[in-house]
Amino acid sequence: MTELLIKHIEWGAANAYVWGFVFVFVLMTIESSFIPFPSEVIMIPAGFLAYRGDLTFGDPYIDLITVILCGLAGSMAGALFNYHFALWLGRPLLYRYGKYFFIRPNMLSRAEEIFLRYGDITTFVCRLLPGIRQLISLPAGISRMSLRRFSVFTALGAGIWSVILAWIGFYLGTFSQNMTYNQIVHSGKDILKENYLWIILFLFLLILVYGLIHRFVMTPKYPGE
Repeated sequence: MTELLIKHIEWGAANAYVWGFVFVFVLMTIESSFIPFPSEVIMIPAGFLAYRGDLTFGDPYIDLITVILCGLAGSMAGALFNYHFALWLGRPLLYRYGKYFFIRPNMLSRAEEIFLRYGDITTFVCRLLPGIRQLISLPAGISRMSLRRFSVFTALGAGIWSVILAWIGFYLGTFSQNMTYNQIVHSGKDILKENYLWIILFLFLLILVYGLIHRFVMTPKYPGE
């Protein structure tokens, strides 16, 4: 699927100077919804183009920051759509008709199981995990999770993920500025795979810190707040 997406998106790089940030926002919105779409084919090349100065502002660091913000905004738009879609449709109808929206019942069931077991923090953690990052917004909507908490946790996770991918692309640009779109994506995915253990350890530490703060610092509030 990645190869097919690369072929269809590659043409957008030629117009990145004008439409690059719009492409990032739109495609990350799609990626963050229930439509299966790997964010690596969007954010890594965008970071690479930012380093080359091929985006709107022509300044590598300003373009990189803007790419990250557009990626975050798109991720939030898609996640909020999922949240409200699940909230509006409800659990029974989502399981019954979700297959028509690329939502497989077994994947939805797994996402719901994880959400119910570990709570609100999963909307943050799962944004950095492949295969479930899009779907975790659905059980949050089904369970009517506080929109404020959902937005905060999702923004934190999506923001970190956008930074990681965009920086990988930016880093690749320091080695070669003449890579093809296909080479950028696959080289970036290789770097991501080689360092994914560090991401998991980072997540573990964040969860540990969150748990300690929640247990010893935060004052208990009313349920659902």
